Amino acid sequence: MAIDRKQLIIDAATKSFSLFGYKATTMDQVAKLANVGKGTIYTFFKNKDELFDEIVTTLIKDMKESAEESMDPNLPFFENVHNVLFRILEFRKKHQLTIKLFQEEKDMGTPVVSDVIQKVETAVLNYIMGIIQRAMDKGEIKKCDPEITAFIILKLYISLIFDWEQHHRPLEKEEIADLFEAYLFKGLSTR
Repeated sequence: MAIDRKQLIIDAATKSFSLFGYKATTMDQVAKLANVGKGTIYTFFKNKDELFDEIVTTLIKDMKESAEESMDPNLPFFENVHNVLFRILEFRKKHQLTIKLFQEEKDMGTPVVSDVIQKVETAVLNYIMGIIQRAMDKGEIKKCDPEITAFIILKLYISLIFDWEQHHRPLEKEEIADLFEAYLFKGLSTR
């Protein structure tokens, strides 16, 4: 059975980026973790940025697949959006690479990492915009600006999951769904 050297390198680099962050990861570390010569890495990737980009592209693809698994065409729009966002943010919380990247951006503001986080957020927003557009097309929700609506939905979710937990007990998935429905879909009006 042939060894897939490219996959060995990707796995080693993912481990290194997850442990040490982007800035502290070197091609020497990746080569050592992959048990290959440094030159072997350069047969597949021009530089650290290209290797990192490949890993992030796979991460976004995996995140999207995870989100799609939570979609159910028989559920109403707000339940699907809730399920998708909860799955995406749980993915983000559980995967060591995303945890390390968000930490590095917060602590050091590494430009490459900031760009990657923006790329991930854009992918998530585009995915949510698609869900919103389909719901509008089906008449499930009223017409709105999908980009602004996706942004508000994502930021509300991030606030309820990450920001709230800094000073309060974590909210349960059902509590978040109830808040989400109350504030975004029913509004606060008693009329």
